[in-house]
Amino acid sequence: MTSRTGLGYDCHRLVAGRPLILGGVEIAHDSGLAGHSDADVLTHAIIDALLGAAALGDIGQHFPDTEERYRGADSLELLRTTVAMLAECGFAIVNVDATVIIEQPHLAPFGERMRAALADALGSPLERVSVKATRGEGMGFVGTGEGAAALAVATIEGRP
Repeated sequence: MTSRTGLGYDCHRLVAGRPLILGGVEIAHDSGLAGHSDADVLTHAIIDALLGAAALGDIGQHFPDTEERYRGADSLELLRTTVAMLAECGFAIVNVDATVIIEQPHLAPFGERMRAALADALGSPLERVSVKATRGEGMGFVGTGEGAAALAVATIEGRP
């Protein structure tokens, strides 16, 4: 078996009138993330990390925002589809580590729910999925509350 590692990143603008969904968990807040799907930056970053590790392109290639069928899509379903793609190519997920960066709301109360939802969608044991959160400390688009971002690293194993 060969191990591979991929890096994922995503960011979206915060806007009024949309739900805030992170890691598949809806979080009460006065604004949500703008996007064609549910705009779940955390899940999108994980999808990109997995696709990158397998050298299968990126989220935009597989789930383009130009396709109506992905409008309002549940990002956990897109993650499940990604996991199935990897399995078809002979890859298994070893570990996922992700960080969401958002000024408000404070995410600590939701961390374990996000981790559990992501582990379920990944088909991975909980101990192989890490979710962390941090703030922008008043700097940049995250720090001013204009948006949110996420970074993820995924390790997979499979064919050489």
